[in-house]
Amino acid sequence: MKTMKGPALFLAQFAGDVAPFNNLDSIAEWAAGLGYKGVQIPTWDSRFFDLKLAAESQSYCDDLLGTLAKQGVELTELSTHLQGQLVAVHPAYDSLFDSFAPEAVRNNPPARQAWAVEQLHFAAKASKNLGLKCHATFSGALAWPYLYPWPQRPNGLVEAAFQELADRWKPILDVFDEHGVDACFEVHPGEDIHDGASFEMFLDLLNGHPRCNLLYDPSHFVLQQLDYLAYIDLYHARIKMFHVKDAEFNPTGRQGVYGGFQSWVNRAGRFRSLGDGQVDFGGIFSKLTQYGYEGWAVMEWECCIKSSDQGAKEGAPFIASHIIQAAGRAFDDFADAKTDSAAIRKLLGLEV
Repeated sequence: MKTMKGPALFLAQFAGDVAPFNNLDSIAEWAAGLGYKGVQIPTWDSRFFDLKLAAESQSYCDDLLGTLAKQGVELTELSTHLQGQLVAVHPAYDSLFDSFAPEAVRNNPPARQAWAVEQLHFAAKASKNLGLKCHATFSGALAWPYLYPWPQRPNGLVEAAFQELADRWKPILDVFDEHGVDACFEVHPGEDIHDGASFEMFLDLLNGHPRCNLLYDPSHFVLQQLDYLAYIDLYHARIKMFHVKDAEFNPTGRQGVYGGFQSWVNRAGRFRSLGDGQVDFGGIFSKLTQYGYEGWAVMEWECCIKSSDQGAKEGAPFIASHIIQAAGRAFDDFADAKTDSAAIRKLLGLEV
């Protein structure tokens, strides 16, 4: 077993135009002051990071790591959630997702997709330059509008969507493989890869690609009513990243999983700050430790009730209190009976 690293903080939800949230040096100092030991960087935010430059310049990467080290934090991973989303976009979402891309490729889906693929290539190279082994992203979605089979889906629609998704990601994953980095897909509603069954479909079409891995975030499974502990039993070998995020699901006579088109605060399922929801983090940290997870425990803060300032302050001690120092010896070693092979055979009745 291994002891996971942490606590760490995903910076995406805290970025802003006012200090200390408007540049990497100051936000790293702020995070360290709250007790975080690592930060996860969103690569689309130019206030913190230049992805293209990181892919091309080792000195830029060295300087960035030095900036973080000066503040007492490490870089845990990079994230291309927004760019990964644009690898596969159903036309129904074109206008909504255009804001994820630069103006030069908006209203031009082929150009936008090509830009997204290039961004993923940069991310693989940048991760290597930064000494990282894992990378966070989304898969994108082509079949999502057809999630609920009404009207009846035509035969082959889901299969064709997943084949296209795999065809688009296979060359990207090959680039990650060339650079020794795992691409970790966040299994998330809104993505074609939104649960274990859909991940298996995707992975099968990729012939079990070794760089196709998982970012584990239990909050999305609470909202889907999926057994998030059994999920670890099934997929622990592919779980290489961990977002520590809480959620709750309180169905009523008026709404359930789908939420009835309500705002976040009025939904049956909603994200919460750490400790305010229903996620069994004791069970999660135990299972991940049991299976030898040695990556980072990274808080992703999303809550429709509590402020981000309070959520950030409470997050580091919450994670620290759940990290398990993996056992280095068996608890009953004090009663160890020293034996040899001959004694063992005698105990089994194989020798008299």
